[in-house]
Amino acid sequence: MSAQSTRPDVAAPRVPPAHDEDLAAPELTVVIPCLNEARTLGTCIRKAQDSFERLGIAGEVVVADNGSVDGSQEIAQDLGARVVPVAERGYGSALIGGIAAARGRWVIMGDADDSYNFADLEPFVERLREGYDLVAGNRFKGGIQPGAMPWLHQKLGNPVLSFVSRRLYGTACGDIYCGLRGFDREKIRALEVQSPGMEFAIEMIVKATMAGLRVTEVPTTLSPDAEGREPHLNTWKDGWKSIRLLLLYSPKWLFLYPGLAFFFLGIAGMAWLLPGNRTVGGVGFDVSTLLYFGLAVVVGLQAVYFFLTARWFGIKEGLLPDDLRIRRLLDRPGALERFLLAGVLLVACGLGLSVYALSTWNAANFGRLNYPHTLRIVIPGATLIACGVQTSLSALFLSVLRLRRR
Repeated sequence: MSAQSTRPDVAAPRVPPAHDEDLAAPELTVVIPCLNEARTLGTCIRKAQDSFERLGIAGEVVVADNGSVDGSQEIAQDLGARVVPVAERGYGSALIGGIAAARGRWVIMGDADDSYNFADLEPFVERLREGYDLVAGNRFKGGIQPGAMPWLHQKLGNPVLSFVSRRLYGTACGDIYCGLRGFDREKIRALEVQSPGMEFAIEMIVKATMAGLRVTEVPTTLSPDAEGREPHLNTWKDGWKSIRLLLLYSPKWLFLYPGLAFFFLGIAGMAWLLPGNRTVGGVGFDVSTLLYFGLAVVVGLQAVYFFLTARWFGIKEGLLPDDLRIRRLLDRPGALERFLLAGVLLVACGLGLSVYALSTWNAANFGRLNYPHTLRIVIPGATLIACGVQTSLSALFLSVLRLRRR
């Protein structure tokens, strides 16, 4: 018996081996990330090749191998697929390498575990031919077979993350984690999706949406993994990375809106308590509460400055789309000076209140004070000083970000 016949999922090559320069550029490339998928990789490749034949499309299969040691590379090569070694480990890293090596105008990516149906790529190709830039699969519309997705992912994780992405970014996808998707290769590469792990799929959709690309979805199915296969997805670790990514690409929700809420709550609370103590429902509120309202003002203002810093950095580095309002605020001449002037005025007001508080202490011959009265002067003074220093330092840091290298 030959060595080839002992390998699982191996059949005669459908495409004779040839050098890349001898082949015309295909219209479609199927990219399959792979790490020890010898059980199912051959099935996925054959299904993709069947789709090429049925659709009458010139296609190629690229296997982005992440360091398999089970013979996956040989299986792929025997079936006529092109194997691209990717040294950096991770689902996203493998896909980045595979997409970079693809030669087709369009790319369809999917896992090597035979959970996605490579034999039915027609809906993706149809949408791509209609002019869509990114076509994502939706497993909830197409059907999830029993045991194909953990209950926690199916009922909580994926729906919540998909809802958050729609709320924050207005994405058109109800299954943001689906790994079977097609796209215009050059337009997606221009987005510079960088996530090395499972959150790669989410970053692609988020960036495509922010860049104004045409995004849609089609129903697709999900089947259980091969028996005995170890899942590559880590529920809690990958879930946290996905949530973190969604927040980091939305500085408004991460910094601005919470910051404004804290800031205005603090201002309202301080205005309410400055005249004197208050009682609500038998509960008294005095200078201790006033101190925490002052803290809310400081924290809220700092969060707003974090938003400006993160948004400006994202714009300058090409991570976030341009915003004319942010540019008018930060990039016009004299912006630094205006922020510094505002900071100096806030500090001066705070020092003025502090001097007034000191004078009341002097009037009492530096003896015992009426602390509720004095703290109603000291707390606003300290809050103004903190806000002024924050404003000045944030202005200087934003100016550092404006520096350009020749």
